Amino acid sequence: MLRAIGAAPAAAVAFAWTTEEALQAAQQAQEARRQAAATDQPYKPRFFTAHEYSTVVALSDVILPKDARSGSASEAGTPEFIDFIIAEQADRQTAIRGGLAWLDAQCQARFDKTFLRCADAERRQVLDDIAWPQKTRPAMSHGVRFFNTMRDLVATGFWSSEMGVKDLGYLGNTAVEWKGAPTEVLQKLGVSYE
Repeated sequence: MLRAIGAAPAAAVAFAWTTEEALQAAQQAQEARRQAAATDQPYKPRFFTAHEYSTVVALSDVILPKDARSGSASEAGTPEFIDFIIAEQADRQTAIRGGLAWLDAQCQARFDKTFLRCADAERRQVLDDIAWPQKTRPAMSHGVRFFNTMRDLVATGFWSSEMGVKDLGYLGNTAVEWKGAPTEVLQKLGVSYE
């Protein structure tokens, strides 16, 4: 699925918010997560119902699971980020809520249970049918649009979080001293700094 993130055409254009708005949402989500942890209370979604939010958490972790380099999307606070973004964008709320209902309906039709109650292999079976737009049947177009949006939201939320920035190895405003090209490279090119 990660390969599809890079392959999604014009993914950056699909975002309906600016970089500044995304960073503000990430900061707000991280602050809400810290406050919830400090009070030993679970995060209380601003937009999603409890079931929808749990589905967003599970879906986020399928899209970006924990690996050897960093934690999962939910560990980075991505679901909170998505909740903040969608709560502020009324024009996207129906599509996101409808997409979550569509996902549950697909799982219900195939496995007689919601996405949350499905085993990992069952979840992946449904998601594999909508994760590759060029290979998807026309009847799945609603699911494809929903999944593309969620994949974009998860990627944005993860890589704008503290964990995601560390995962990228981003140095930010860190001073880096340039000492020139390595000697072996200069020799190979037949040049020198003198």
